[in-house]
Amino acid sequence: MARPCCRGSLARLALLCGLLPTLLCQPAAARERLLWLVRDLPPFTVFEGPETGHGVIDQLLPQLIEHMPEYDHDVLRVNRARGIQMLQDPATFTCDPMLLWTAERARYVHFSIPMLGVRTSGLVSLKESQPLIAPYLDGDAVDLLGLMSRTSLKLGVVAERSYGTLIDHTLRQLPDAALSRHYGTEATANLLQMQHLGRLRLVLGYWPEVRYLIQQQGGSLADYQFHPIQGVNPYQFLHVGCSDTPLGRAAVARIDQLLPALRREVLPRAYARWLAPVEQEDYLEQSRQFFTEHQPPLEAR
Repeated sequence: MARPCCRGSLARLALLCGLLPTLLCQPAAARERLLWLVRDLPPFTVFEGPETGHGVIDQLLPQLIEHMPEYDHDVLRVNRARGIQMLQDPATFTCDPMLLWTAERARYVHFSIPMLGVRTSGLVSLKESQPLIAPYLDGDAVDLLGLMSRTSLKLGVVAERSYGTLIDHTLRQLPDAALSRHYGTEATANLLQMQHLGRLRLVLGYWPEVRYLIQQQGGSLADYQFHPIQGVNPYQFLHVGCSDTPLGRAAVARIDQLLPALRREVLPRAYARWLAPVEQEDYLEQSRQFFTEHQPPLEAR
């Protein structure tokens, strides 16, 4: 006759054996799905042409995904305006791997540490328009507010794109009639086409991006002039930005662990190859100082 303690052990074993098939059939805990928002933005992401997949973020994003196996990842192509809408929606778990910090965005985006210094945007014009711009130049830099306030010229911009804190502030001071905003997924390319056709005199853009697109469209760089904007730092800093939610903040904490190694060598070299050959070594030299103890304040990034 089995003793009481043995009978209890046998009963527990039988219960566990009966539950085992049920436990084995239980699905593993579902992972959160992280949605990465990207747009066609050379030199960061390139969706068409011979450089497809060779942009800076094209190289960064697979590395982030590989080292964040705790999430399921999807990549969604959106325009800038749609991407901002999704980041503002607290019901979504979204991240954008190439954002400039702005005070407005910081209300709904949780930003990573700065990951890459890039050349600041400026004014792009055909050289035939130089006589109109010349009175507003100090050296090579243009007084954008003066130019757009005192002439009837129209400036092409990408809707909802940030061009940096100081330039954004200037754009807000201009009347709507002075700006031609484009909302498409290939906004900069379309603005350059409008400029080529004479429907726009001026386009605001990042020269590495503009330089690539002009060549893709069969244009000659010799026909164009790029002017930095007076008073604006030559470099801006990109961040990864995620929805400012518990999920988004947790993702950024993990991303912040991955970026320091990538931003030392991998990302600067990936960006430098998109610059004119004579600019590459100078950029790489300066990039070594970007993330020292003398970093710029967050508002300037």
